[in-house]
Amino acid sequence: MNDKSIYRIALTQIKGVGVMHARNLIQVVGDEEAVFKESSRKLEAIPRLSRRAIDEIRNPGVMRRAERELEFVTRNNLKIHFFTDKSYPQRLTQCIDAPLLLYAKGNADLNREKVISIVGTRNATRYGEAFCREFIKEISVKLPDILIISGLAYGVDICSHRAALNNGLSTVAVLGHGLDRIYPSLHRQTAVEMLKTGALLTEFPSETNPDRHNFVKRNRIVAGMADAVIVVESGVKGGSLTTADIANSYFREVFALPGRVHDKMSTGCNQLISDNKAVLLRGTDHFLSHMGWEKESGQPLPVQKELFPDLSGDEEKVFNTLSERGAMQVNTLAIELNIPVTELFLTLLEMEMKHIVESLPGGMYQLV
Repeated sequence: MNDKSIYRIALTQIKGVGVMHARNLIQVVGDEEAVFKESSRKLEAIPRLSRRAIDEIRNPGVMRRAERELEFVTRNNLKIHFFTDKSYPQRLTQCIDAPLLLYAKGNADLNREKVISIVGTRNATRYGEAFCREFIKEISVKLPDILIISGLAYGVDICSHRAALNNGLSTVAVLGHGLDRIYPSLHRQTAVEMLKTGALLTEFPSETNPDRHNFVKRNRIVAGMADAVIVVESGVKGGSLTTADIANSYFREVFALPGRVHDKMSTGCNQLISDNKAVLLRGTDHFLSHMGWEKESGQPLPVQKELFPDLSGDEEKVFNTLSERGAMQVNTLAIELNIPVTELFLTLLEMEMKHIVESLPGGMYQLV
């Protein structure tokens, strides 16, 4: 446990101080401990930090709540992933509203090379469940180290977790409540089985109820942790469509399983495809091809940097990384270079215009 864990937890307990505000505070004062140890006068000098927020930081109840939560974490052998830790899901760090801190139970590597989220309706049909099981079975053969993420809910979620377990894949459930409970309780046994090679993950402290708005917040983690989000089935409304919208805003690839026009649980997927918000998913091979995840048949040919003498600093970083690693997904490249994905897109666009890189399906880029 990090010696600053109590301050990290306390940051999430301050009323009226959200994720962005907390990050700014850390940047200004130096670290999470300093937020609570700086003098009131120095805090008052921070732009846009209200008197009310300072009073909340100084409220002794914040540290008391953090102490109780740290006791719960220690007693139950939980892990804490702070947004500056290497163990924190690095794909999430590219998302502006990513949580400061995540609580985890289990043994999953949250930074696997390839990660997909599979979501869908709680009222899954036989068609949706059969596709889900077959898709995960096939992908486990081709990509045995892939991580499967879902939300432990009824329907598509639990089908995804169980299919992953049955095929030896690591799977993570992102929860909309604290780790002092499992919801729905019917899925407890599956949750326990997941802990061996997977994990339960949440941003919520203990004693947080599974309220509806928490699941909406949960969806941004499901979207942000993955390279791609697959919507298996959805009605005309539902959390899966929200997750798809969030994934699009994060520049993740979104896929949807098509269904018959009059099938109620395919309405949402068909609409995503129709609105160009998702790629029509035809099967495992199509998915892997679109993502650029087929097995490579050899090393990429070397490209001489001398051919491009006018590279900017960021362009040179991109060139060197793609030269060493071959084709890379834009979010992975952003993490590797520590460049915000929005800025990286501008750099890649400039390099495309100079005929240095080319874009591929699935948000992949490679040297020309």
